[in-house]
Amino acid sequence: MEYSQCRKKFIDTWSQLGVSWGISRTMAQIHALLLLSPVQINAEQIISELDISGGNANTNLRLLLDWGLIYKVQVAGSRCEYFVAEKDTQIIFKRILEQRKKKELDPIQTELQCLLDCKCDSVESKEMHKLVLDITQFASKSDKLLNQLIRTDSHWLFNTLFKVLN
Repeated sequence: MEYSQCRKKFIDTWSQLGVSWGISRTMAQIHALLLLSPVQINAEQIISELDISGGNANTNLRLLLDWGLIYKVQVAGSRCEYFVAEKDTQIIFKRILEQRKKKELDPIQTELQCLLDCKCDSVESKEMHKLVLDITQFASKSDKLLNQLIRTDSHWLFNTLFKVLN
């Protein structure tokens, strides 16, 4: 396969993976494009390369900036904003983990706490309370583990995990 085909395949594959993370296809495509780029690129180049609208590009660039997956850079003599991707895969996956936790685990913990306040008068409600309590405890342990993973030096963490898996 030639480079252009491999590049397109990587962008497509990364965008499919991004959708499974709960982000838009376009956000993942932009991220993939920036990951592959050896130099900084501006929004117009992204729009042209991916054939997307300016509004769509700007919205997704802002989200990628918020996630800490890309950075703005200044180019001397240019008034355009240029972007580069974080290239350290360990940092990338740590940031994705942080965002998924914030988007998925944190809200469910809040909802589960509300459910624990339900009155338990019937057999069914007591059974539901026990189930919700079990799920809440599991979610709490998961939250503590994820917080520890996020706080831990990512290089140490991944090196240790890879040693365990080998």
